[in-house]
Amino acid sequence: MTRPIRIGLQLQPQQQPDYGVIRDTVLRAEDAGVDIVFNWDHFYPLYGDPDGAHFECWTMLGAWAEQTERVEIGALVTGGGYRNPDLLADMARTVDHISGGRLILGIGSGWFERDYDEYGYEFGTKGSRLDLLAEYMPRITGRLGKLNPLPTRHIPILIGGGGPKKTLPLVAKYADIWHSFGEMDTHAEKSEILAQRCAEVDRRPEDIERSTSWPGVEAAPSYVELGITQFTVGAGGPDYDLGELREAIAWRDENSATPLTGLS
Repeated sequence: MTRPIRIGLQLQPQQQPDYGVIRDTVLRAEDAGVDIVFNWDHFYPLYGDPDGAHFECWTMLGAWAEQTERVEIGALVTGGGYRNPDLLADMARTVDHISGGRLILGIGSGWFERDYDEYGYEFGTKGSRLDLLAEYMPRITGRLGKLNPLPTRHIPILIGGGGPKKTLPLVAKYADIWHSFGEMDTHAEKSEILAQRCAEVDRRPEDIERSTSWPGVEAAPSYVELGITQFTVGAGGPDYDLGELREAIAWRDENSATPLTGLS
């Protein structure tokens, strides 16, 4: 079995008060040949001026759905703790239709306390936020099956994180894509745990696409040997330099498909 190598861009919608620059960067990335364009679901900048310019995630995805033609789009990742799960499913279904079936529904438990505090959501603890995500996932998938019209396709669900006790069981049960963090040794260890969690829900681990941040041309082949085939380059405002993205795309084009190895 082979899976194509895919390159994503996470366009971080901050420190740029002119939305037109963000719009044009999405188009430049699509023209360059990127496979996926992500944003993130935060309400305030994560670096630079903490009160600098920043735009909201899901309304932006609706705009991207209209302006793009080929790339998949999504959030890396939606903050589950401040999105009503049934409404989120409806939002996802709507963007899926606007885009002609190109949405990836990325979701996680959230971690940036200011997002919660300033918008009136309970931050809780890491454990309570993961428990809430576990409560929300069946509501999201259930609502997707009740909407009229239904989504144009099975909307791929991306879950980010690698906690062995709470996150990886959710990945095993619900995710089409697993976005992991950390070095290769960490991913290898977590991948073995994910295989165990998949066995518990009668699912093949190789059916879950593996994703991580772009490690650079020299390191990327070693990640591929572990079964990772989706790599995401980050680009922040106000400049949105796409030089590293073009480097990753060129590497992808030289390694267009790879045997799935390293999947326990």
